[in-house]
Amino acid sequence: MKKTYKTHSLLPATLLAALLLVSCDDLLDMEPTSLISPEKYLWESSQLGNYVNGLYPNILPSHSGYDLTFIADQYTDNQAYMTPSTMYIKGAWTVPQNGGSWYFKNIYDCNYFLQTVLPRFEAGEITGSTAEVRQYIGEAYFLRACEYFNRYRLYGDFPIIENTLPDELSVLTEASHRAPRNEVARFILADLDRALELMPASFESRHTRISPACALLLKSRVALYEGTFLKYFAGTPFVPQGPQWPGAGVDYNASYAYPSGSVEAESKWFLAQAMEAAAKLGDAVTLTPNTLTVQQSATDPANPYMDMFASTDLSSYPEVLLWRQYDQGMGITNGCGEWGNRGNLGAGLTRGMVDGFLMANGLPIYAEGSGYQGDDYIADVRKERDGRLFIFLKEPGQLNSIDEYEGASQAVPVEPYPNLFGAGISRVYSTGYAIRKGNPLHQIHLVGIAGSYVASITYRGVEALLNYMEACYELNGTLDDRARGYWQAIRTRAGVDTDYTRTIAATDVAREAEGDWGAWSAGHLIDATLYNIRRERRCELMAEGLRQMDLQRWRAMDQMITTPYHIEGFKLWGPMKGWYGNQLKYGTNNANVSAPERSKYLRPYEKATTNEAYDGLVWSMAHYLQPISQQEMTLTSPDADPAHSVIYQNPYWPTQGGMAAEE
Repeated sequence: MKKTYKTHSLLPATLLAALLLVSCDDLLDMEPTSLISPEKYLWESSQLGNYVNGLYPNILPSHSGYDLTFIADQYTDNQAYMTPSTMYIKGAWTVPQNGGSWYFKNIYDCNYFLQTVLPRFEAGEITGSTAEVRQYIGEAYFLRACEYFNRYRLYGDFPIIENTLPDELSVLTEASHRAPRNEVARFILADLDRALELMPASFESRHTRISPACALLLKSRVALYEGTFLKYFAGTPFVPQGPQWPGAGVDYNASYAYPSGSVEAESKWFLAQAMEAAAKLGDAVTLTPNTLTVQQSATDPANPYMDMFASTDLSSYPEVLLWRQYDQGMGITNGCGEWGNRGNLGAGLTRGMVDGFLMANGLPIYAEGSGYQGDDYIADVRKERDGRLFIFLKEPGQLNSIDEYEGASQAVPVEPYPNLFGAGISRVYSTGYAIRKGNPLHQIHLVGIAGSYVASITYRGVEALLNYMEACYELNGTLDDRARGYWQAIRTRAGVDTDYTRTIAATDVAREAEGDWGAWSAGHLIDATLYNIRRERRCELMAEGLRQMDLQRWRAMDQMITTPYHIEGFKLWGPMKGWYGNQLKYGTNNANVSAPERSKYLRPYEKATTNEAYDGLVWSMAHYLQPISQQEMTLTSPDADPAHSVIYQNPYWPTQGGMAAEE
């Protein structure tokens, strides 16, 4: 999927105003409509392809400008940015007056395509390759499903809209009715099934276009998400017909009943769907080999697994199901190389993330006989560990590049001691621990700011294996032969002993919970088997943008409502303090590090008492879903009172803008 694709907004002028509840700012940001009239467009396969190409960059995640995929977990227990998110600060997150993520432009664009093209396709009126036409229609279904997943995981219950709408207030208000969250998830799965029916099995061999494999992966992700969400939020207002579910207060949802009969049965239905989709893909996935080494010279053997995250062409990696290509010659670049070569744009790995990796022998670091070398030095932390930590945790003195390139102004050829207090976030290590994912070995990517053209991975096949393992255990309370085989394959590649039962027997979930929110669900510690399944997911998908949605569906932050959590980094107040001489300042509002009496580990949010997270990160139940803005509710209220809107607010959020969550 190439960055050179341009967005096509091919909507008749009379329909532009029908973007459901789009704010004025959204309309101002829209690109101009095409000069080609809609009556003359979308009649042949290449036009369909051009339209769908324009949807890719608006809906799918990727490297973009100064952004970097590998900082995507920065507001979780895995990574810490220089400043905390307001979602973890009591009273700081409030209902917006307007804006937010309650928007429908991408959905509208998909709907316009489908309602225009489907009748023409069924009538045999679209010219060109039939395979191409089927592919592009399948992609539109996939992209609508993907966009719906983006919205529903933020809001839960959400309007299901399959057609464009006239610019009439009554029609738009009626269409704003929120469907129960599980019905939205079922709608997404149905769209993905349509995509699977339409798309040819081998349309694009280089995996730069959406494929049936992508549809299977997304289907397993969505089904696992909803299945576990329903399981862990049962008995709360966050699920349909739970106590005080706000949907019960509107006529259109008051008598809602689950298609499967109960929330428990509905959860199991989704988990079974996740297993089925994941197995169809997982059995065909080829995992990229891992040599368990970090290439340090041009003559050293390359490590394909490490290179997969920092290459320009991913067509030779079967594990990568979809990727986005960039082009330095055309000036279509990103910041991935620069940030990966430095401190990852101020998003450091946490102590909890680093400590969560097993030893190569399969034992947790605290277990008797593990062989753990301690954390006095970063070099010690990496010794005899899970190969993913060994290759992706940067160590001072390692080479960040294996060649030289004239004009590589952003190059840091040798990894320095962690820079804790430099100017500019691109050069600061927030926790002292920096990740190597996305760090290109060639300095041609370090010419000027954001001059990298490292490809961006959109979907990786290994997730199907992880999805199957988790869904299998959540549904059945045990692992079948396929799940066991998947787990052993993942651990083999990671260089970890494949006897996961030994790991389970040695796991103390209470100790793991000190650095891993995934050890919790609904305020209770989970069992050791499920914990280690979640641990595997955490370690394999580190910094790839799935952690927040995992924590959300697991209901993994309840314990922080009463017990603040302290984000920590490396062991600054040990021998490593010697790296900084007399530069370390603490105990004042001008401090550049946290004080040793607070912890021997660096606490990035506890340097000064003025930091809102100085006493730790906290949680509110409301924060599992986003609030809907006052403006959206006012627009769909018969008397402009948001409390009377057909759009009900999410649990524990008030309807008035500027107000914090109630609990």
